[in-house]
Amino acid sequence: MINDLATRQSAPRIVALTAALAMGLTACGDDPFAFPWSDVPDTVKLYSLARPELDIPTGFSFADGLAFAVEAPVATGRWDLALGTEGGSLVLLPPAALGIFGQRARVASFPNTNYADIVQAPSDTTLYEGDDPVAVEAGTIYVIRTNLRPGSFGSACTYYAKMEPVVIDVAGGSLTFRYITSPICNSRDLVPPN
Repeated sequence: MINDLATRQSAPRIVALTAALAMGLTACGDDPFAFPWSDVPDTVKLYSLARPELDIPTGFSFADGLAFAVEAPVATGRWDLALGTEGGSLVLLPPAALGIFGQRARVASFPNTNYADIVQAPSDTTLYEGDDPVAVEAGTIYVIRTNLRPGSFGSACTYYAKMEPVVIDVAGGSLTFRYITSPICNSRDLVPPN
């Protein structure tokens, strides 16, 4: 009987607290389902798989913003692109280019393009490379479609990012790049909404 009384007395408090929380979330016109994000790029340095060291960051997950040592067991299925060296040049390697199939990560190249000019990932899937290495070149912007990742509401999502090489060090086997990833599930927009 006491538990029943306590439940009846706390029910109005829970309703009032829930209403206050809902009003707080929507106060000032804020959208509780909005994904705030910045147009300020992050910078990352990756190392080529051709380097002799093990356990150095050679792959990158754009959805998570994390670098991985591709050969590490915890990296399996987590990275979108790895960095390699072929024919004296650095190359971007989607998983399928390394013989890892069943992943959706792809990369599209836009030579002689300004970073700010890429505002949306292309919908034309033929522009994306997934099976072969993609040469890293100065003055080229790359758009990445990520592997499937869990979304905020339980669905599987593809995310899109754009990246620009900042320092291409072929002799040292490293690439420093800047990137922005949209946090919105399946959205091809590469700049935050107004």
